[in-house]
Amino acid sequence: MGDVAVAKTLVAGAERIVVLSGAGMSTAAGIPDFRGPQGVWTKDPAAERVSNLLDYLHDPQVRKLAWQRRDGTHQLSPDPTPAHRALVDLEATGRLLGIVTQNTDGLHLVAGNSPETVLEMHGNARRWRCESCAASGPMADQLARLEAGEDDPDCPGCGGITRATVILFGESLDGQLLDRAFDIAGECDLLVAIGTTLVVQPVASLVSVALQHGAKVIIVNAEPTPYDDQADAVLRGDIQDVVPELFAQSSA
Repeated sequence: MGDVAVAKTLVAGAERIVVLSGAGMSTAAGIPDFRGPQGVWTKDPAAERVSNLLDYLHDPQVRKLAWQRRDGTHQLSPDPTPAHRALVDLEATGRLLGIVTQNTDGLHLVAGNSPETVLEMHGNARRWRCESCAASGPMADQLARLEAGEDDPDCPGCGGITRATVILFGESLDGQLLDRAFDIAGECDLLVAIGTTLVVQPVASLVSVALQHGAKVIIVNAEPTPYDDQADAVLRGDIQDVVPELFAQSSA
């Protein structure tokens, strides 16, 4: 039996599924990744500075560049892909424990997965927050200020520095969110890693946690990952085709 057939059999028999999603889930929506051959940092290493917390907080020029890039990428425009929508259908079956995502585009929520199900480990670029007073709001509000001529929109309440609610280099992941991710990885009977290289820690280690607790593992990714030889099935096809097909029978 080929890996596709094995994978579909595993999905059909699973009762507690955890999905781990990475950049490959969103590239078909027009959102570039960062580390891939055509990634933002690969093509322009200087762009990495806008994702460094200290640079962002202490250098106004870095903040202005970050806002320019955010305004130019139209991050609020992409629509969810068929793969995102397939996970909404999976949640409707009651067998999805959670989606642990490394993406910041918010597309799992836009597609219709519930906020309780989606664990956005690296934050959500669709919202902003103030570094001084912790006020927050829709990113669309700040982008409107950019379009009106501001180049470094401050907090409308206290005048503090604002930023997207994403994790930058130099800060830690949310501890409670990370604990929840490890908990569900230990509770699942199937973990499906989609579009992630499985090299960024600590999220990548969720695969090991699932395996240690007896779960099966399916990996869907265009390139090899460090966990391929431990997975029960490895699928290399186009994510936007493979994922809907993988979950089609279980979501019917």
